[in-house]
Amino acid sequence: MTEDRKNLMTRTLSGAVLAVAIVGSLLWSPWSFGAVLALLVAGGMYEFYTLAEKRSSRPQRVLGIAVALALFGLNAVVTRGVAGIGFESALLGALALLLLMVPVLLVCELYRKNDDPMAAVGTTLLGILYVVLPMICLFHIASAGGKGWDWNPRAALGYILIIWANDVFAYLVGRKLGRHKHFSRHSSNKSWEGFFGGVAGAVAVGLAAAWWFGGNLWAWGGLALVAAATGVLGDLTESMFKRAAAVKDSGDLMPGHGGVLDRFDAVLLSAPFVAVYLLLCRYVFDVALFC
Repeated sequence: MTEDRKNLMTRTLSGAVLAVAIVGSLLWSPWSFGAVLALLVAGGMYEFYTLAEKRSSRPQRVLGIAVALALFGLNAVVTRGVAGIGFESALLGALALLLLMVPVLLVCELYRKNDDPMAAVGTTLLGILYVVLPMICLFHIASAGGKGWDWNPRAALGYILIIWANDVFAYLVGRKLGRHKHFSRHSSNKSWEGFFGGVAGAVAVGLAAAWWFGGNLWAWGGLALVAAATGVLGDLTESMFKRAAAVKDSGDLMPGHGGVLDRFDAVLLSAPFVAVYLLLCRYVFDVALFC
């Protein structure tokens, strides 16, 4: 067996395991999906801080990851509600954590021997914003597809399929037809042909999801456009971080795919845009993914 074929089989197997974990947990329950996302938050934060350290920054790794997991956990409690804790208590806890986050980081920095405290605090905060907030948005997308706020995994499942379709079609079209480079400063492999191929594939999957789920074609088509356009920027953003750190992959958690940031780079930038899009559909245009 050739080395290329071994790499392809490794990549395919690890990708299949990841897909089963994500989709299976999503369909099982909000708590299983939240648990998987929490693991991804921890892994993504660890990788981001490792990249920052390669640029001679010294983020507060342990505190940053702890704050990120606490924010994500409180968000899950606020979203779904837990008996004995209460919605109001969880919401107040999340707000208090956000208010105290910067002062606590600054106080902790006083006790560290660090030549550049501003960079340390800045990269610690950026890791939290870059990784945990998009995962919170992804968790919310599964509750924002209809007129109410009940758990509806079809919305998040459709979004994930759209992101994957965008990635696959951009790769296939770019490899066959790519001639005009797109943002070569951060990624030499990206082309405009691949970009439009990815958008077309994402919209096609979005419309297929609308038909399969019995949803609104216009709402799903718009979601696919937003996810595809911003997902590409997420890929470029992560490439920018990796190039600055002079590394090929953000980690080696998933053989053939790299780390959490490598696999979920499109989600990390597109999920907030999609969440805002769904909120605008609901409250401004009175349109829902599912009628």
